Amino acid sequence: MQAVIVRRFGGPEVLEIVDVPAPRPGPGQVLVRVAAAAVNRIDLSTRAGRITEAGLIAPAPTVALGWDVAGEVTATGPGVTRFAAGDRVIGLRDLLSAAGTQAEQVVLDEGAVAPAPAGVGDAEASTLPLAGLTADRSLELTGLRRGQTLLVTGAAGVVGGIVLQLAALRGIRTVAAADATDEPLLRRLGAEHVVPRTDRLGAAVRDLVPGGVDAVIDAAVVGIGAHEALRGGGVFVALVAPFAPPPLRGTRVVVQEVYADGARLAELAALAEAGHLTLRVAQTLPLAQVAEAHERIAAGGVRGRLVLLP
Repeated sequence: MQAVIVRRFGGPEVLEIVDVPAPRPGPGQVLVRVAAAAVNRIDLSTRAGRITEAGLIAPAPTVALGWDVAGEVTATGPGVTRFAAGDRVIGLRDLLSAAGTQAEQVVLDEGAVAPAPAGVGDAEASTLPLAGLTADRSLELTGLRRGQTLLVTGAAGVVGGIVLQLAALRGIRTVAAADATDEPLLRRLGAEHVVPRTDRLGAAVRDLVPGGVDAVIDAAVVGIGAHEALRGGGVFVALVAPFAPPPLRGTRVVVQEVYADGARLAELAALAEAGHLTLRVAQTLPLAQVAEAHERIAAGGVRGRLVLLP
């Protein structure tokens, strides 16, 4: 089967599509025929070697690309009880797995897989696992209750957009930081207020929410500039550890960590199936254009996910 790998770290030019042996599911695992695999920023970090350097995945002669997937179960290993051949699923590779999802087939642990949302296309469904679990975990870390306020940076991105939608479902009031051209999109996703991402971000938010917001989810890695919008004693959720600001004015700064969680993913899939989550695809591409996908993501400005169709 074909799979995307790197043998050395670097720019998009190091990406290779190679023939590798078809995988077989072991105990507690499912074999998935990949219908769609989203390309995330973590793929760029994996390709560049930053994930390996951080100790999040083990060094290896070749590193497989791809973290989340939509597809169909074609075989199951011993002990699998929740899925059978023919089931349509979505899933997230975990950090201990050497198998990437940007391939024709992938083996995943049963606990990392959930039923795919009915009525949602494979490309759209493939954007949910990593971004959805990241957004859900980030919102959970804020501890916000109905009526409290949240600033979301990078709100027009896939993670930020899901945060807005989940927050709206939970009655949390949101301020979205993004380009002015994205305001119509952000309103549709549930943003109560939209502010431009400028050097005056903190002041702009405080003009809308005197005293500052109760929490910040920093999906755009703004750092201290977003922290200025936070009230004393509020919660700042950083998505990237090196860019987490210090806990000033009695605030609490936490770094979200996302894990493969099939049960939580099933809850998110149910929301998507019910029409409560909009899953955004910018464009679908064949596996052969994976380098182009990396280049476009690095250049910025992509709204929605680029998705590979093996």
